[in-house]
Amino acid sequence: MTSVGRGQPPAVARVLQRVVATARRFEMLPSDHTVVVACSGGPDSMCLLHALHRLRRLFRIRLAVFHFDHRLRPGSERDAAYVARQAERLGLPFHGLTAADRPPRGASVEAWARLARYGALTQVVGELGGDRAALGHTLDDQAETVLLGLARGGGLDAVAGMPAVTRLPPLGVAGVRPLLEVTAAETRAFCRALRLRPRTDPTNRDPRFLRNRIRREALPALESALGRNVKATLARTAELVREDADHLDAVASEAAARVTVIGDNEVRLDADRLVALPRVVATRVALSALRVAAAMGGEWEPESGSAHVLGVLDLAVGRTGRRLDLPGDLEAERMKGYVRISSPRSPRRKGEP
Repeated sequence: MTSVGRGQPPAVARVLQRVVATARRFEMLPSDHTVVVACSGGPDSMCLLHALHRLRRLFRIRLAVFHFDHRLRPGSERDAAYVARQAERLGLPFHGLTAADRPPRGASVEAWARLARYGALTQVVGELGGDRAALGHTLDDQAETVLLGLARGGGLDAVAGMPAVTRLPPLGVAGVRPLLEVTAAETRAFCRALRLRPRTDPTNRDPRFLRNRIRREALPALESALGRNVKATLARTAELVREDADHLDAVASEAAARVTVIGDNEVRLDADRLVALPRVVATRVALSALRVAAAMGGEWEPESGSAHVLGVLDLAVGRTGRRLDLPGDLEAERMKGYVRISSPRSPRRKGEP
């Protein structure tokens, strides 16, 4: 056993060693930074919080604790109180926020919750003058994300799963995942070793959500049928595919600089240049434009390979005047020479039809 975790119970030491290795490999926790730990009160986020608290001097970081109450089920305020007590016990500042609205009728509850949570989280990070938010996603979550992407037909980015370091909407705060090489079983063992009593969210067992069916039915069935650790295999596949996806993202970023113009409440894509790009690059440029437009107030998270991305590409090869309605009160319109993504309330410039 290395010096990391020395004197700790074995289950705790194993997690600490994995977190240190992952954080150093991806340069997640630069020294003298404030890291806001997103904590739901469940076993994964409780493991993350207590692990980073034990490693804060090693990385020379400051910690704060964040909890978001989505108000989606009765008693959710008790989770916030539990996390607040944990923060007090560790001597860390606590920041709790509550959702101000509800998911719109017909909207994905999961997508709404994620956007609301990340919006509140990045707000707190900004107020604290930090630039890091630690998220409690595990290796199991990564495997589920890969299968979820395959089930939805999300393409390369979906199979690439969750990156170890990402930019969180809407403010671009760095989101880091120190537990991405730690299993859910290990986070539970960590909590037991420290006699923690994490909260249980009953929505994680709700079969209406596809991710829950993958977690509770599909993955166990695959592992039983194949007689092997499918979760680890899927997570390893995601890491390999992520390298390819990152390369394509870099190529698309260079292309976007030539194709995209960002204005007040609108994004414009040069139609001829967009169409001339290789399809795999063009879809990424269109996705990037949609994300920029959504961040301007659309309250919507575009997905790779979605019909909206393909719709923007279709507009680029079509006739002037065609329109495409998008979520979040946005629309895309084929103008003369370009595709304009904006809110219908965005003012048109003089001379535009």
